[in-house]
Amino acid sequence: MCVGKCSRIVGPSLLVLGSLSVAAGILLLFPGGASRYLREGRIGRHAKAVPGVWGGGIAVLLAAAHVTALGWRSSGCGSRHHAFISVVLSKLALLGAASCFVLSGVGLTNGPLCFYNTSELGLGHGALWGYPFLDAIDQGPDARVENYLYNQRAWSICLEPEGIVTWHVSLFALLLLISVAEMLLALLQIVNGCLGCLCGFCEGK
Repeated sequence: MCVGKCSRIVGPSLLVLGSLSVAAGILLLFPGGASRYLREGRIGRHAKAVPGVWGGGIAVLLAAAHVTALGWRSSGCGSRHHAFISVVLSKLALLGAASCFVLSGVGLTNGPLCFYNTSELGLGHGALWGYPFLDAIDQGPDARVENYLYNQRAWSICLEPEGIVTWHVSLFALLLLISVAEMLLALLQIVNGCLGCLCGFCEGK
């Protein structure tokens, strides 16, 4: 595939994925669409880190904007300088997407912050704000798997915000998928940009 044509596909694709990542990162701050938990500081630390905004979002969108412009600018030779910039920005996008992937994976594994009944986990009596599925690790090596991702019946332990586990799992899983796609596209553009640096675009040839 021609270097310029490849950029015209990769750039807009990254724009879409970066925008989706930002949207998912912001939605994590508003469980169930409610804003009061953010005002009260009842948002999990992984959601507050907003990896989808700065990692899978801004870092990727910077590269995407340049790559998209590069694809339509590259008629004829002489685009090696722009291709080099696209390689640098694509490496930034790769780093951002990788960071988003790691942080989203940790957030998905540890589970959400919620108001839950500690007695159900054998951790005491009464209800409090915390990470019930992370606390369940103390009950045995398989507790997290048994009570969380592989056992949806346990999701009801979170009393508030309503539906927080589904919200948390859905959005962090979406961020994982988005960041994987972004990493693949960023790698493709790095290779594509390197070819442009070496050979130029020369679409007329």
